[in-house]
Amino acid sequence: MAATPSLPAKYRLFRFQRLDSTNDEALRRIEAGSAAHGDVIVADSQTAGRGRRGRTWQSPAGNLHLSLVVEPPSGSAVGQLAFVAALAMGEAVASVIPEGVELRYKWPNDLLLGGRKAAGVLIESNGNVENPALAIGIGINVCAAPEGTPYPATALRAEGGEVAAVELVAPLCAAFDCWYRRWSEQGFAPVRAIWLSCAHGIGTAIEARLPDGSVQRGVFRDLDSDGALVMEAGGRRQTVATGDIFFTAA
Repeated sequence: MAATPSLPAKYRLFRFQRLDSTNDEALRRIEAGSAAHGDVIVADSQTAGRGRRGRTWQSPAGNLHLSLVVEPPSGSAVGQLAFVAALAMGEAVASVIPEGVELRYKWPNDLLLGGRKAAGVLIESNGNVENPALAIGIGINVCAAPEGTPYPATALRAEGGEVAAVELVAPLCAAFDCWYRRWSEQGFAPVRAIWLSCAHGIGTAIEARLPDGSVQRGVFRDLDSDGALVMEAGGRRQTVATGDIFFTAA
């Protein structure tokens, strides 16, 4: 087993060979009252990994499967933490891939390398208002990428990133801690600015598939001050707070 990663102050690492999912383990600990902000749950593999909207997240050994326990400030817009986590993923991944590999963020919570998905974020809560801690799940395709997915996928090693999954834990947590503190103190504006500077597909035609089954089409223009996607259609701008985005033009 690799050496224990060096984490930010007060962060605690819990590592498992196999779990149903790291988010499930984090939520169990939150419910039991044994979790604390900064707890890091890592599993070499998952038997029931999932992505957004209940989709299966393929979780073979060799990829990174990690969840952070986060206790957000009271009254904060917790959906913005997906962008905080995305920037942390981006910094960690950028440190191990060769120069020239294009790294972009895809709304709302994916990391792309060369236009293909390499990592994603899933934020979940146990719904307990008395203990509103969150599990922020992060999956990074290190050595293997799934096939047959709605959006093309890749892995770090396929892009020249020769790294073991455990070697990403320390830089990922350090970057998350830095961005989380900045978000807590300065709000969403600095997170939004950096995310937009590396956003995938601004000015591109998109199709937004919404949770109610409806579809909106337009051009991706911006993020609003809360993190919703701003699209333009027929000269009018509208926001999309949640949904799946597909790019329909290069």
